[in-house]
Amino acid sequence: MKKVFLTALVIFLSSGPLLADKETDERLANAAKAFTEIMSAPDKGIPGDVLDKAECVIVVPGMKKGGFIIGGSFGRGAISCRGKGKMGWDAPAMVELGGGSVGFQIGAEATDVVMLVLNREGIDSLLKSKFTLGGEASVAGGPVGRSSTAETDAAMKAKILSYSRSRGAFAGVSLNGVTLHQDEGANKAVYGKQLQADEILAGGVATPPGAKPLTNVLTKYSPKGI
Repeated sequence: MKKVFLTALVIFLSSGPLLADKETDERLANAAKAFTEIMSAPDKGIPGDVLDKAECVIVVPGMKKGGFIIGGSFGRGAISCRGKGKMGWDAPAMVELGGGSVGFQIGAEATDVVMLVLNREGIDSLLKSKFTLGGEASVAGGPVGRSSTAETDAAMKAKILSYSRSRGAFAGVSLNGVTLHQDEGANKAVYGKQLQADEILAGGVATPPGAKPLTNVLTKYSPKGI
């Protein structure tokens, strides 16, 4: 009996990393799916010329809400930045998003959140610790579909453009007061060792198979590098 118990314990403990890998792979796959669905509706999605100005993209699929009108929100996603000196997007770092209610999506069970980082300066260092959107980094709801040039120019003054989608509705949304920080445990699960977000986003880290659906879809809709 003791031998059976020990065997079961060893199996359980050894399965931990495998379960973590599966969870993070699902998160990355869901992020890729959410971004694909958003961009598949050109008249309602993120304008291509706006996406092309982004140096990094954050996707948080299925962000959960903790209350009606007043309540917290929490979600896990990933951030990927354009390749330096090459086409496409680099390996993503895993992030967590939390804080106050997410814009107009009141009462929704889950909301997909997308953020375009227009100015990468400082994003690496900010991800080393939790920071608040609208405080350390200016954020504004991004233009959707065939927005006017004036609207787009006004939005582009912010360092980060934010969007949310729930129940098929997609719009630019304010995320002021929401916090963003790296998910160190998920980074370790994805890459098999402890890596900080700034190390991953600096480039030079091989994109693991589980992250390729996300980097591939970003490359599909905005292939240029920096």
